[in-house]
Amino acid sequence: MSTTASVRKPSKAMINGFDPARLSELPDHIQENIRRREQSLGPSYRLFYNTPVEAVRGQGTKLYDSEGNEYLDAYNNVPSVGHAHPRVVAAVHEQMQKLNTNTRYVQESILDYSEQLLSTFPAELGHVMYTCTGSEANDLAMRVAKYVTGNQGIIVTAGAYHGLTTEVAAFSPSLGVGVPLGANVRVIDAPDTLRYARQGSLEDHLRNQVRAAIADLQRHGVGLAAFIADSIFSSDGVFAGPAGFLRPIIEEVQAAGGLYVADEVQPGFGRTGEQWWGFQRHGIVPDIVTMGKPMGNGIPISAAVFKPELLVEFGKNIRYFNTFGGNTVAIAAAQAVLDVIREESLMENALKVGEQIQTGLRELGQGLEQVAEVRGSGLFIGVDLVTDRSTLTPDGETAAYIVNRLREERILISACGAQGNVLKLRPPMPFSTNDADRLLEAMGRIFRDLH
Repeated sequence: MSTTASVRKPSKAMINGFDPARLSELPDHIQENIRRREQSLGPSYRLFYNTPVEAVRGQGTKLYDSEGNEYLDAYNNVPSVGHAHPRVVAAVHEQMQKLNTNTRYVQESILDYSEQLLSTFPAELGHVMYTCTGSEANDLAMRVAKYVTGNQGIIVTAGAYHGLTTEVAAFSPSLGVGVPLGANVRVIDAPDTLRYARQGSLEDHLRNQVRAAIADLQRHGVGLAAFIADSIFSSDGVFAGPAGFLRPIIEEVQAAGGLYVADEVQPGFGRTGEQWWGFQRHGIVPDIVTMGKPMGNGIPISAAVFKPELLVEFGKNIRYFNTFGGNTVAIAAAQAVLDVIREESLMENALKVGEQIQTGLRELGQGLEQVAEVRGSGLFIGVDLVTDRSTLTPDGETAAYIVNRLREERILISACGAQGNVLKLRPPMPFSTNDADRLLEAMGRIFRDLH
């Protein structure tokens, strides 16, 4: 457990991107557009893959370039119900022709949506506040947590990502060495069952880590405001099980007077296949839950859901207003997404196709020294790659090789984890059994080459 605020290692998942030395190999119009990107957007923007992908159109689980080449998207979770879903497109178009304004007017659509959204949560969670991005939702969650507890301390996992505002970036270790952690932030290990199973109980390990972090915050006079975790630990390396390992963490946090914040930006809205929200797999009830752009299929809408008692004094004393958080058009998109998830049985599809992919990957990885574990839930899957299974040394180079090999076969995935060694698959939720077959066939060819 780290008690310092500034020591980080850069993630290979962030730096395995476009190789400028390959610019001359690209079509002329892509070369020109990359040069224009550098001139207009500046050096902080990054392109995926050694050979960048041009995207001009999307439909369902596919992306297309200007020459009509089709790419299977097994990575983008923001278009949760599929690229350019006609129900979402129609809802946004229809509402844009009528009205797009803020939440200070009486509007039935936001009430209908809020009631339906809250019905997917445990009864203890009863109020929702709207923002535009997951970063804003997490910022608001921490603002409330600090106000309610009177404390400043925040605990996160070692590879967490929670957003990009100054406040939220300060508790997002995965951003790397250029973004120092706040002095009020303490870091615990990711819930790596594969590696900690060799050292004893994962739950005991996490409990002890949280206790030590809380004690250190108290020793420095800041106290614990909140523990926040992405419920699938997507940046840490995709850790889904065993279900229940979050219980000792929430027990320790709440016993110390802190709040538990479940970041559901990535695992939420049924992506894990079993229930609406990732935290539900662990049998816990958070104090605050945050959501992001998948709730609007990419339209800028996000939210934080609270236990009502947390907002009593906060609401009396703080005027919170987000000009276009929960605007009329964004709510129309969110309502369409909620309807599509239910009516097209996308949660059930995520469970079925996710099991197909995990089973297939385990079969392909049998006897392959580099494949240490296939894990995940629903359509959120990680493949942990190592140099050898005896030491479990992370192998980011092999992960980058596989990601880029798949790109050459026009299949898009990414990598995560501290060493960029975990293949990350989180496609749009309509990902079909045929899509899964195509992915597994390509992975089979690559795995055979690794042999």
